[in-house]
Amino acid sequence: MNGLTRLFPPDWGVRQWAMAAVAAVVFCVAVLAAGRGLASGAMGEIMRVRFGGDAERTRVVVDLDRTSRGEVLQTGADGRVVVSLSGVTTPPGLNGRGVGLVRGYRVAGAGASSRVELDLATSAEIERRFLLPPGDGISHYRYVIDLKATGRAPTRPNRAPEPPRPAERPLIYIDAGHGGRDPGAQGVHARESTVTLAAAQTLKQALERTGRYRVRMTRDSDTYVDLYRRVAIARAAGADLFISLHADAGGDPATRGASVYTLSEQGAGRAVREFTSADNWQRSLNLPGRDASVDRILLDMTQRATQNRSAQLARTLLGELEGADHPLLRRSHRDAGLAVLLAPDVPAVLLEMGFITNPEDEELLTNARARRRMMQAVADGIDRYFREPAGEVQLASTGTTSAH
Repeated sequence: MNGLTRLFPPDWGVRQWAMAAVAAVVFCVAVLAAGRGLASGAMGEIMRVRFGGDAERTRVVVDLDRTSRGEVLQTGADGRVVVSLSGVTTPPGLNGRGVGLVRGYRVAGAGASSRVELDLATSAEIERRFLLPPGDGISHYRYVIDLKATGRAPTRPNRAPEPPRPAERPLIYIDAGHGGRDPGAQGVHARESTVTLAAAQTLKQALERTGRYRVRMTRDSDTYVDLYRRVAIARAAGADLFISLHADAGGDPATRGASVYTLSEQGAGRAVREFTSADNWQRSLNLPGRDASVDRILLDMTQRATQNRSAQLARTLLGELEGADHPLLRRSHRDAGLAVLLAPDVPAVLLEMGFITNPEDEELLTNARARRRMMQAVADGIDRYFREPAGEVQLASTGTTSAH
């Protein structure tokens, strides 16, 4: 008896044989598809890029949520190091200043890979590169590129001298709260993620019309972005200001009015703990890195200056909203340890534009004309913030709230 007759008895009818043959084909196709899926693997994502070291040796750490293979595309001879990482995507706006041998960096998507491009401050080459798996209390992968100075002048392509660049305009990051699988609070006619995205797009247009700012958004569609990723995107880009837009909710439908959150003292302590426990935190904040105790003092000073500037922004926003007759909550300046406010070096506020659970506020949040008027007041507040000199602002202490 051969293998086929062992599987299918000889007394089967034509219909039974046909059905068995179809089942066998389906099974084979499923196995092949599963094999391809296992072979290709799901796409991962680059989380952030960090730096450490000095002008002699600089370490570049690319944090990944999946494993990846690296390929060197440019070695540094022309003033650039480019490494392709397979199987990982790139979040928007992942670029910024470097440290030591790296003047600046950017990460760009390239099909099923991402390219990490490093602009060198002086001549350097790759000394070693390797992938570190999760371990030692770190839950993600790290692709490490070690650079060392060569002492040779880089060979740059012949090009015309670049004209002097004007001072860059301030970079403002607008964060539309929630999105994707996280719709936020629900009103009678709208959900929070929808009204925050519409408001963010309106504010972006109002700011860009002035010609005074560069404006980016943490999301520009109904997609989910992790809370900590929102802050990381803004920090990596070197943002000068971060504003997160939300719509409040409450059990009493009569409660209405806008409010602004800044980082609480407890949240500031949490931010310091998180940054001092991270690898190369001194370099991520451009601190000297010679003495840890001194750097902690400098970090505290940086955090304090950021809190003061955030409070100044909150004050100007509330003043402009009040001047535009936009209803405000009685305690309109509040503080909390919200995740999107934790960056120790980027002034940040969270604007609750009104209560989506209040009929009048929901109408303001969903009406295009009212939304333009509200966002114009916010843009005017941002203008005032950048016109006013930085100064000590007393932080309002009006309680805390849970993270959005």
